[in-house]
Amino acid sequence: MNVQLITAMSEIRFNLTPIEEKPSRRYRKGSKYDPVLDRFMDRAAKLVEVSMEGKDANYLRTQLNKRIEAKRLEGIKVSVVNNVCYLEKT
Repeated sequence: MNVQLITAMSEIRFNLTPIEEKPSRRYRKGSKYDPVLDRFMDRAAKLVEVSMEGKDANYLRTQLNKRIEAKRLEGIKVSVVNNVCYLEKT
């Protein structure tokens, strides 16, 4: 149903479409941060510096911690020192 509403200030056009039910929410199957964690887990190094173009170290730490929690990984610690992000196997 197309509707045209005219108010004193402007004209607003919108559509109302009847539906049976709301669609379920779609979730991403993975994350762009998963390859970082996967590569780190495959390597022998116990401590690495992580950087990603256009991402601040604190933002990177937050995103990596979210993925560690979501994937239920244990033995990985993410930290930031002097605006540099580090991954460490504990």
